[in-house]
Amino acid sequence: MPKLTKRFVESIIPDTDKMIKYWDSELKGFGVIVLPSGRRTYCVQYRNVNRVKKMFKIGTHGQITTEEARSLAKKYLGGVIHGHDPASKKKDSPILLTMHDLARDYILHHGEKKRPKSLQEDQRLLKNFILPSFGKKNVTDVSRRDIEEFHREHKKTSYQANRALAVLSKMFTLANNWEWREDNPVKGIERYLEEKRDRWLTTEELKVLWKVLDEYPNQLAACIFKLLILTGARKGELIHATWDQFDLRKGVWTKPSHLTKQKKKEHLPLSTEALEILETMKTQASSPFLFPGKVEGKSIQEIKKAWNTIRKKSGFPDLRIHDLRHTHASHLVSSGLSLSIVGKLLGHTQASTTQRYAHLADEPLRQAAQLFGSAVKKLTTEQK
Repeated sequence: MPKLTKRFVESIIPDTDKMIKYWDSELKGFGVIVLPSGRRTYCVQYRNVNRVKKMFKIGTHGQITTEEARSLAKKYLGGVIHGHDPASKKKDSPILLTMHDLARDYILHHGEKKRPKSLQEDQRLLKNFILPSFGKKNVTDVSRRDIEEFHREHKKTSYQANRALAVLSKMFTLANNWEWREDNPVKGIERYLEEKRDRWLTTEELKVLWKVLDEYPNQLAACIFKLLILTGARKGELIHATWDQFDLRKGVWTKPSHLTKQKKKEHLPLSTEALEILETMKTQASSPFLFPGKVEGKSIQEIKKAWNTIRKKSGFPDLRIHDLRHTHASHLVSSGLSLSIVGKLLGHTQASTTQRYAHLADEPLRQAAQLFGSAVKKLTTEQK
């Protein structure tokens, strides 16, 4: 056990996976807790008259010095000898950590593993919903009842309530791993039923949209939406794509793992129509990116303004960019392709994900049945 000095405390290298503690070699019960974020908090640990082990924080390194913390520790631990219980007066969490601490370390250590868009969404949920409700609470003080009430308060926005619950669940899982608490109060709480939004373009609607795209002044932007329809790709996969991912001779787009949702490399065959658009774009390309942005060395970052103009001119104000992917899939299924084939083209790893289009697969069967029905009608009519 080392003696806690300013030099020693500042020399501690944080563990990126868990909280670590160091105890002073001279003053028993005086220690410092080091979080994965690097925050260092002085504390005292002792047993009260009932032999119950307790711990509470004295202050954060930087706000108080090591010697100031040692002086306060002597005072508190001296009181314990005379039967005092300083933690009963200083109502801090036994492990000193608040939900703000947990949120910060969640973003710092788990956020780097997430896609930028997903991380931004987590930060929005934390800022607008989770921290206003739980930020001042200690990690160990948040109960299952607290989580249930929070979830119920946001029932009207069920999707958002479920996403917030998912973030909280991951936060408490990390708290378990870091030994900040022993359970996960979110575990077992039932999520609200979410109705999937089914919207795709009919053949007639597709004709209208395509005409608007043909007439749109910025044809490079129009090509984004045309290719989304023709490939069924996700927006992020396409707008961040580079020319080296495309083999126009073989007609294949190799999506790198860092762009796909499943984080796996995908090989997507391209239609003749998609290749024609790409070949025309290639002759005018001046950047490694299919759709270069205003900042040199980066792809286009936002296409909402163009999309809002296009969908308004088309007369489809409710149409989302992601609905173009649904349009691609629904027309493939309606044309008779199996759900497994469509799932592979879309990059689905779970068959259940493609199952939302199952009802459309009935149409080819209905047409086949109608062929026989019409033949029977013709035969029976001729007999009369």
